[in-house]
Amino acid sequence: MADETLEKIKVMSIPSLTLILVFLISRLLGYALLFKVNIKLNKCRFNHLFAVALFGFFCMGQITYANPVVGSVQNSRFRQLDNTMLFFDYHKQTLSKDRQFYTYPHRNNAFVTDFVENEGNSLICYTNSIKYWGVLHSYAFAVSPELGLNYSGDDVTADTIWPGVDGGAYLRGFVDSIDFDLDVRVYEEKHSNPTIKTKGYDIRGHIGFNYAWTRFSLSRDVLHWGPGYYNNLVFNQNAPLYNMVNLELTFGPLHVFSAYANLYEGGFEKKVNERNLYAHRYELAFDGLTLGVSEIQLLYGENKPWLFTPVVPLFIEKGNYTEEVNNGALAIDVNYHFFQHMRLYGEFFLDDMVSPVALYENKYSNNRWAVMFGAQFAYDVLVGSRLLQFGSISEVARIEPYTYCHYDFAPALFAHQGAPLGNPNGPNSLVVDWIFYGKYWLYGKSNVFVGVHNKWKWKGDDNGSDIYDSYKTERKRFARNARLHYSLMPVINFRGEHFGFSGEYAFFDGYYVDVRMMFMM
Repeated sequence: MADETLEKIKVMSIPSLTLILVFLISRLLGYALLFKVNIKLNKCRFNHLFAVALFGFFCMGQITYANPVVGSVQNSRFRQLDNTMLFFDYHKQTLSKDRQFYTYPHRNNAFVTDFVENEGNSLICYTNSIKYWGVLHSYAFAVSPELGLNYSGDDVTADTIWPGVDGGAYLRGFVDSIDFDLDVRVYEEKHSNPTIKTKGYDIRGHIGFNYAWTRFSLSRDVLHWGPGYYNNLVFNQNAPLYNMVNLELTFGPLHVFSAYANLYEGGFEKKVNERNLYAHRYELAFDGLTLGVSEIQLLYGENKPWLFTPVVPLFIEKGNYTEEVNNGALAIDVNYHFFQHMRLYGEFFLDDMVSPVALYENKYSNNRWAVMFGAQFAYDVLVGSRLLQFGSISEVARIEPYTYCHYDFAPALFAHQGAPLGNPNGPNSLVVDWIFYGKYWLYGKSNVFVGVHNKWKWKGDDNGSDIYDSYKTERKRFARNARLHYSLMPVINFRGEHFGFSGEYAFFDGYYVDVRMMFMM
């Protein structure tokens, strides 16, 4: 029989309930303050920025909590790419002496061992162990309700969203070597344009089965492959969420990741143009050097499950199917780590080519490729007894016209719900990202993050600049007469146990403000 031991269940304490009352009162103050100001971005920019900043001071909301995987942000709709778990995993790897792998999402090995420490302040935290036939089996879970409040507006669309409200719950836990999490939220946004109404739901989740050197997982998430942060070319964290099956194998310095995903256009309820994606990634990590190879095959109207097998060469397998129903790509990347504080990296993405010579001549749509280079500096230092983390990331990426597009009527393009799976800037673009950042730890898990993000972007408008631009054989023109768009984006973020605040502002080309407050128990 099973012998239950070590049982613990906890509900929210009285001091935490007091925090709830403080939050509700401050929210009412924030409403009063904001509605007193005429919020029209193009007429009252500095007044409303000041009001939102004050409101963020009264009601803070981005929370510290654990996740069984290290990957992109927790929820696709409300994302701030700076100061995420993924952002500081890159920071940590830049400082690490260990082997470095750049395939996300991957297992968070500290999730189980630090579960009680990280989740002890949740509304419900339950841990238990059962001894069965002499073997002790442990399991635990935590549940946290979430409430978020968003304000955003920009000069490009001349639209203001206020209020944008979302609420839901975050469930996470483990059973022996099985870990899981589920983040479910419903949202509704009020637009200044009365013809626009936005409401719906977002779901992100994982369930992973771990054994020694392998992990098999089912998830609704996005892939992010390669050493770049903002401008990865194969898979990028900016893509919309999709359903996946993943297999992860680690043999010392060799890391293998195989994925299947279901892609489509339109909403979840009205899927059109469904496609089956198979992808493999192989990484070999030495001391200070990581080499990576990624390959993709995308099928329209067909499904070949054996392509999930990691040893099947997808880029070669592409030749077994007609061009109208399949699309394939290959990428190689390298990351060099030195002085334990810096790394240099690059990635080359090959969508298609007629021949190496034609690729060099680079004249026609049959030769589609992209390249990215980057550098990161990271440093940790104690200021008194407080930890200060700071650094810089700089990247430049060039995406040729027609990259991510597809032949003729474009049934098998590299996209999901209208957005590229890879670089978010899309085909026929040149972009430079450069951020300086610092993160100061205040007390416990509370911290303040400040960053200054610069972005230079040139985007062409000839045919081949949109992922839906199909082709046969056409002359391509890279960023012809493209105008430079420069944005300066200061970012500030506070995170605490139950409250937080995220604010991002853009100046020069395309003013915008994006502020998020969140409360979580």
